[in-house]
Amino acid sequence: VDLTDEANEKNIKARDQFIGLTGSFGTIKAGRNDTALKLSQGKMDLFNDYEADIKTLWKGENRMSNSLAYITPKFAGFSLMVSHIMEDSEKGQDGQSVALMYGDDSLKDGPLFASVSMDNDVNGYDSSRVFVQGKVAKIKLGAGLHQQEVMAGGKKEDGYLLNAAYPLDKFEVKAQYQTLEDHDGYSLGTDYKLGKETKLFAWYSSFDFYNKADTDYLAIGIEHKF
Repeated sequence: VDLTDEANEKNIKARDQFIGLTGSFGTIKAGRNDTALKLSQGKMDLFNDYEADIKTLWKGENRMSNSLAYITPKFAGFSLMVSHIMEDSEKGQDGQSVALMYGDDSLKDGPLFASVSMDNDVNGYDSSRVFVQGKVAKIKLGAGLHQQEVMAGGKKEDGYLLNAAYPLDKFEVKAQYQTLEDHDGYSLGTDYKLGKETKLFAWYSSFDFYNKADTDYLAIGIEHKF
C-alpha cells in the first residue's frame, strides 16, 4: 500500500491510510486523512455515504493525500483538529483545514454536539461550516450552515441543513433537508437494527438542481460494519 499514491491507483481503496502516534499529547497522523472540516460533521449527516450524502450539494468532504493532522485531547468538552495538506503539482500551494468541536458526536455522553470549521484552499475551495446537534427527549435534532467559494473565480455560495431522527424500538425514522443557493434536496428513511453492527435500511431522496437535471433515488438494503 502506497500511502502517498493518488486515489484508486496503487492503493487498495482510497480510505484513510496513515502512520500516526497517539497519547496524552493528542493524536498526530501523516498520510491520507479526512480533513478537519469533513470530520467536524460528526454524525450530523443522517444519510452519510448514500446518494443523499451532504457532499451531493456541498464541497468540503475531502480525504487528502500528503497531509498532516493533529487532534488535541479533549479539554472541558472541547477539542481542536488541524489538517495541513502539502503542496502538489495540481493545486500549486498548501491547504489548511481547522475545526473546533464540542461534546460527543454520538450524543451518548451529553445532549449536545457542536462544531465550527474552515478550509483554506483545499481541493480548489475555501469553505466554512457550523453544525449543532442535540437530543430533546428521544428526538435528535440537527442544523448546519455552510459557505463555499471557488478559489479560481471567487464564486461564493451559501446553504443550510436541517434534520431529525426518532427511535421507535429497533427502528429509527429520519428526515433531512439541505440547500445550496438555488439547489435543494430532501431525504426520508428508516433503519432497522438487526445487531450492534448490522442494520436494514430504506430511504427516498429527491434533489432539485438549478442548472442540471433533477435526481430521485429509492433504496432498500442491508449494511454491516466490520
